[in-house]
Amino acid sequence: MIALIDIIAAIRFPEWISEDAIRIGSFSVKWYGLAYMVGLFCAYLYASKVAESRKYWVPTGPTRGDSKVPSRDDLSDLMLYCLVGIIAGGRLGYIILYSTSTIWTDPLAIILGIRGGGMSFHGGFLGVCAAVAYAHWRKGIDYMRLADLAWIGAPIGLGLVRITNFMNQELYGHPTDMPWGVIFPKAPDSLPRHPSQLYEAALEGLVLWLVLRFVTTRGGLTKPGLVTGFGVAGYGVFRFFVEFFRTPDPIAQFGLLTRGMAYSLPMVVVGAAVAFWAWRREAVEPVYARLAAKEAEAEA
Repeated sequence: MIALIDIIAAIRFPEWISEDAIRIGSFSVKWYGLAYMVGLFCAYLYASKVAESRKYWVPTGPTRGDSKVPSRDDLSDLMLYCLVGIIAGGRLGYIILYSTSTIWTDPLAIILGIRGGGMSFHGGFLGVCAAVAYAHWRKGIDYMRLADLAWIGAPIGLGLVRITNFMNQELYGHPTDMPWGVIFPKAPDSLPRHPSQLYEAALEGLVLWLVLRFVTTRGGLTKPGLVTGFGVAGYGVFRFFVEFFRTPDPIAQFGLLTRGMAYSLPMVVVGAAVAFWAWRREAVEPVYARLAAKEAEAEA
């Protein structure tokens, strides 16, 4: 009798894909770590370009005051703060949300075990929230202004990290009979599985970036918090959706919800509330645009 696996069309995971970008003896540089660094740097470059394009910041209607637009130097500092927030928050979030027993069984693994993986987006998200709060305190720039610029480039990093999840053969999906199912050698069986990492890369990366780009080019940055709200809610929706295809974490669920679903639902609610709050408020005028206008009047 022909085995089911023999008649289901599937893609075998490419053997040439390695989780190591560079390996010299016992020393290696992982694609996973590079994805974080490259993603954060590209997000900084993109945010800097947007910050310097005045067309995105000048409102067309009534305003309720003004607010400083971060400079390139402000954003470079924010990038550094976010890097610390992502690493610290992501690791602590993973331990608290997914591996609580590590705290008392092997506390050194909280730090030393990071090379073996174990980062939580939700923890990293809270770490970035703390980083933005610190930048707000240090720079005196509106919190939502900074958060908006952190979010517009965030999908770049999210997409890259999800691709490296695929390369590492982790966070794969449920078995499937769809023709794009992938047979992962590291899976506990030889069944084709949903490449849920690539689903997330497409949704949390490309699609979310396009959504935030649309909001940005339609005056979203003139109302601080609007881009942030769409970003938080959009990620929550996409992550919740992909959880239907992704193999859940091997720990207790919250009733019918996986942990990923349960942690994403509050993001949808909070993000939608922030977007609605920002949309209802009047726009603010960018400080550097006002100064430029005064300089033009003086020259005239």
